[in-house]
Amino acid sequence: MSKRIFVTGGAGFIGSALIRYLINETNSIVMNFDKLTYAGNLESLKSIEDNERYHFVEGDICDQILVTKTLKKFKPDYIMHLAAESHVDRSIDGPGEFIQTNIVGTYALLEAARSYFSTLNDETKQGFRFHHISTDEVYGDLGETGLFTEKTSYDPSSPYSASKAASDHLVRAWCRTFNLPVVVTNCSNNYGPYHFPEKLIPLIILNALDGKKLPIYGDGKQVRDWLYVEDHAKALFCVVETGKIGETYNIGGFNEKQNIEVVNTLCNHLNDLVENKPDGITDFNQLITYVADRPGHDVRYAIDANKISSELGWKPEETFTSGMKKTVEWYLANLEWCKHVQDGSYQRERLGN
Repeated sequence: MSKRIFVTGGAGFIGSALIRYLINETNSIVMNFDKLTYAGNLESLKSIEDNERYHFVEGDICDQILVTKTLKKFKPDYIMHLAAESHVDRSIDGPGEFIQTNIVGTYALLEAARSYFSTLNDETKQGFRFHHISTDEVYGDLGETGLFTEKTSYDPSSPYSASKAASDHLVRAWCRTFNLPVVVTNCSNNYGPYHFPEKLIPLIILNALDGKKLPIYGDGKQVRDWLYVEDHAKALFCVVETGKIGETYNIGGFNEKQNIEVVNTLCNHLNDLVENKPDGITDFNQLITYVADRPGHDVRYAIDANKISSELGWKPEETFTSGMKKTVEWYLANLEWCKHVQDGSYQRERLGN
C-alpha cells in the first residue's frame, strides 16, 4: 500500500533529492510544502513535476493555519520535516530568520501535526510518523579524534546549529510530552546534484569554470564527513519506514576529508573532464586562495553511522571518489540549471561549507 508523505522544504537540495527518490523509486504519494526561498528551486523537481503522485503547495511552515489545513486535506501517513534555513554564513550575517524558520517554524509544524494526529483512528495512529531531519552541526566541534554518536552531547557553535539544536529538542519534547510518534536524523555534509551554488562544492566547481579564485577558509584543514545526497534520501526513507519511535539515527557517508582535500579532488576531476580551460589556467588547483577563517568555525565533524547500518540495514552506496566524480559530471552537464538558479540575488558572493 502506498504511503502519503508530507515533505516540508521539498524544493531545497536534500528535500528535492528525497522527493525525486520517493516518486521514482517508491509508490509514495508526495505533498511538497515549500516557501520557495532563495534556496528552494522547483527546477530541481522538473523531472517529476507532472507525476500524478506529486503535489505542491507553496507555504511557510510558520503559517500554522495553512499547514493545518493542508494536513487535513492531504491526510499524510508520514511528515518529513526538512524546511530550514541552513547556511552557516547567512546565520552569522542575520540570525533572525534562522530563529524564526528553524525554531518557531518547527514549533508551528509540531502543533499542526499534533492537531492532525489527534484526529486519526487508533490503527492509523500506529503507522503515523513525524520525521525531523537535522544536522551533525548540533554536536559542535569534535576535536582531532572520536566520532559523533547519537549519545553525543549538544554543543552548537553557530546561530544556525543552535537553531537546529533547539528544533531537535522541541521534536523530542513533543514525543515525550504529547506522545507524538517521532524519529530524528542528524546527517553529515551533503553533496551532489542540484546543490545551491553558495555551498562549498558547487561554488568551487562554478568558480573554477569561470577562472575565478577558489576561496578556502583558514588553512583548509577543517574536516567534514561527506554524504552523497541520493544516499541520504534513501536513508531518510529507510528511517521513516523502519526507524523506532523516539530514536535518533546519525547518517554519514564514512568519508572524512579535509576541506582542502575536497577542493583538490574537485580540481583534479575538472582537470580531467574540462578540455577548454579558462585562459592562463593549466591546472585548476592554481586558483586555490586562502582567506580569513569565519567566526566560530568548527574544526572537525565526523559521524558514527553504525546504528542506522546495524539496526536498519542502510549503508551509503557512493564512495567519496565516485560521488565527487558524479557531482562534477552533473554540474558540467547542467550549467543551464546553475544559470537559472543564479538569475536572482545570489551571485556566488558567499563561501560555502
